[in-house]
Amino acid sequence: MSEPRYDLVIFGATSFVGQILTRYLLGHLGKNGELKWAIAGRSEKKLQDLRRSLGNAGVDIPMIKADAADEEALKQLCAQTRAVISTVGPYALFGEPLVRECARSGTDYCDLTGEVQWVRRMVDRYEADAKQSGARIVHCCGFDSIPSDLGVYFLQQAAMESFSKPLARVKMRVKAASGEFSGGTVASLMNVVKEASADPSLRKELANPYSICPEAHGFTARQPNVKSAEYDPDFDAWTAPFIMAAINTRVVHRSNALSGNSYGHEFRYDEAMLTGRGIKGRMKALGVAGAMGAFMVGAVIKPTRWALERFVVPKPGEGPSPEAQEEGFYDLRFWGQTDDGQTLRGKVTGDLDPGYGSTAKMLGQAAICMVRDLPEAEREGGFWTPATLFNGKLVTRLQRYSGLEFKLLKD
Repeated sequence: MSEPRYDLVIFGATSFVGQILTRYLLGHLGKNGELKWAIAGRSEKKLQDLRRSLGNAGVDIPMIKADAADEEALKQLCAQTRAVISTVGPYALFGEPLVRECARSGTDYCDLTGEVQWVRRMVDRYEADAKQSGARIVHCCGFDSIPSDLGVYFLQQAAMESFSKPLARVKMRVKAASGEFSGGTVASLMNVVKEASADPSLRKELANPYSICPEAHGFTARQPNVKSAEYDPDFDAWTAPFIMAAINTRVVHRSNALSGNSYGHEFRYDEAMLTGRGIKGRMKALGVAGAMGAFMVGAVIKPTRWALERFVVPKPGEGPSPEAQEEGFYDLRFWGQTDDGQTLRGKVTGDLDPGYGSTAKMLGQAAICMVRDLPEAEREGGFWTPATLFNGKLVTRLQRYSGLEFKLLKD
């Protein structure tokens, strides 16, 4: 078999996040750097427009025309590259053909999906193919779920160094964040709601904290889940539900399973938002919980879901200005405790808005880590998580190139 022409291909480069990612890789790698890369999408005109928007530096970036539903075009795309980055969502609607072709052809793959039900389907349908071909497939390489998954990994590594044992209980709390939900994220969430409202078995699956763990995981610990306003004594603050917890917690538990239960068989993990102390913090927590509950109820009911999609939430392809992206940030705090009561605290921070600028940088570095830092012999094919495939190598990259900081705090 001939050597692939490219190391990386951005599939969906003309999407909102795809354009940010393309600009980031151009600045980070250049067009003729150590890694050879290309952009791909269904519209040749939009790809050309994207190249023109990049100025002289982007005029010669190679283009590949391929539609998400065109299996032959996807086969040709995979034959030309070692790895594919996909930004084409909602993935449950458009993502499966590319995952299938990558799994069968041995092409590495990463994306930024947060659709847990779709991740489960892809693992069930194509993990055997990926293991046979050697394809390494990693979902959830954006804000959901790299900061959570690698944040827990980072804290667990510190626990092993300090205590020679893992943390049996870890909490992630969003201390502060500024940014907008991406139109693609909202579209994915709406699609999950549509599927779940019509399928009782899917609703049961979505309620299972171990839904994307391997079948023989053996975990039985009852998992905490912040569903309303709750006071958290370990942070001395009130908390409210965090909408991304539904995917992030599942990814963290899969990481535990894939790493040989390195966090322990009774490991417990949950996520929430910090809303402050005292009556003000409690009222804010009640407000956040109420607003989130109202949104979810509205998303379930067909007429109000239509109204939300039509008039309220951002649409796929829409997003904040570059200035707004620059003003965004996030500060995630972690608290962990061993089974004998020893504790650690840490934080993960990002320097851009979570849904767009920071997500694009995380996704780009995940793909670069895959092709530059992980020889094929080092990790076998299959469906991995960010923590289990990339581990500390990606932590180093994110801190060096993506504006993230992983830091231990004094307890």
